[in-house]
Amino acid sequence: MLNIALFGPPGSGKGTQSKMLLEKYKMDCISTGEMLREQIVKQTSLGVKAKGLIDKGQLVPDELIVNLLEERLMSNPNANGYLFDGFPRTLVQAYILDGLLLRLNTSLICMISLEVPKNELIKRLLNRAVIEGRSDDNSIVIEERFKEYHSKTLPVVEFYQDKNIYFPIDGTGNEYQVFERVESTIDSVVKEAPFNIVIIGRPGAGKGTQGEILAKKHHFHYISTGELLLTEIKEQTPIGVNVQSLFQNGVSVEDEVIIKLVNAEISKHNDNRGFIFKGFPRTLVQTYILDGILRRLNTSISMVVYLDVPMLECFKRLSHRASTKKGRHYDTSTDLIIGRMEEFETKIAPVVKYFKKRNKLVKVSGLGSPEEVAQRIDEVLVRSLKRIR
Repeated sequence: MLNIALFGPPGSGKGTQSKMLLEKYKMDCISTGEMLREQIVKQTSLGVKAKGLIDKGQLVPDELIVNLLEERLMSNPNANGYLFDGFPRTLVQAYILDGLLLRLNTSLICMISLEVPKNELIKRLLNRAVIEGRSDDNSIVIEERFKEYHSKTLPVVEFYQDKNIYFPIDGTGNEYQVFERVESTIDSVVKEAPFNIVIIGRPGAGKGTQGEILAKKHHFHYISTGELLLTEIKEQTPIGVNVQSLFQNGVSVEDEVIIKLVNAEISKHNDNRGFIFKGFPRTLVQTYILDGILRRLNTSISMVVYLDVPMLECFKRLSHRASTKKGRHYDTSTDLIIGRMEEFETKIAPVVKYFKKRNKLVKVSGLGSPEEVAQRIDEVLVRSLKRIR
C-alpha cells in the first residue's frame, strides 16, 4: 500500500501537488483541511468549533481531527494507498497516524516536505485571498499560522527523520517543476522499499520450488523454516537436537524456536530487497508474529500467494518425492502425510481469512510444470509491483 504524507507550511502548494499525485498514483486523498471545511459548510457542531479556531490561525484539537480521520480511513480500508494532505502537523498526530495505519496493517512510506521561502509563501497566500476570498488568508492570521506551524512541526520533522522517511523537496518554480521533483523522490523510495511475499499451500503444493525460483529472479532472500530447521539438525545445534524427532515426524515445532530462527535469518539479510517466506506463517498466531517481526523493520507482508493444488495431487507428489534425494522422513508414511494434510486444513483457514480481509491473498493454480506455475506467479507479482509504483 502506497501511503504518503505531504508536508509544508501554509501556501507551499500542497493542494496543487496533491491533485497531481492522486492522478498518477490513484490513491485515496485524505485532507484534514477539506474535511474540516466540509464540516464548517454543513455547520455541524464540530464545524462551528473548528471555524472559530481556524479564523484565529490556530490548529484544531487532535480529538476533533482523529474522529474525522478514523471515520475516513475505515470507510475505504482496501484503498491502493492514502495521500495525507495537512496531516500530521504535530508529534502527537504523527503517533496517531502510525496507530491508525497499523490498524489497516500498513504504514507511511515517506513524508514529502515542500520547502518554500517565507516571502514567497506570504505572496502566494495574499494572492490566494484575493482569488478565493478565504478569511484565513490575511496578513495577521498568516503570521500567526507561520508561528504555529514552526513551533509545532519541528518535532514531526525529527520524528520522520529518525525513521529515514523524511524528504525535503524544493517547492519553488511552477507546479510541474515541483511535481517532477516530488514524483522522482516517491518513485525512488518505492523502488527501494522492501517487498515481502508469503507462499502458502498444502504439503506438496510446490512452495519450496516456487519460492526459490521467485527469489532468484527478483533478488529476494528466500526463507524456508523447514530448511532452517534442517540446518540446525545437521549441525546438531541445541535447537537441532531438541527438534529432530518432531521435524522428522512432521510435527510442528514450537513458535519460540521458529521466531528465533527467522529473526536470526532476517538480521543477516536485512539489506535485501525483500523476503519470500515458505512454511511460515502456518497459523494465525504465527501470522501475528511475522507481522510484528516485519514491523520492527518498518515493513510488512506485501502479498500472500496461495498455491492451489488438489489434495490428491499433493499426496501423489509427496509419495513420489519420498523415493528421491529430496525425500523427507515424513514423506515415507501415508499416516504422516495424511496427518500433515489434516493439520494444514485445520490451521490455515484463519490465516487465509486474515489475508483475504486485508486484500493481500492471491490464489494461483499450482498445477503444471514448475515453469508454468512460476510464470503465473510472476505475472501476479509484476502486476502487484506496478500497482504500488
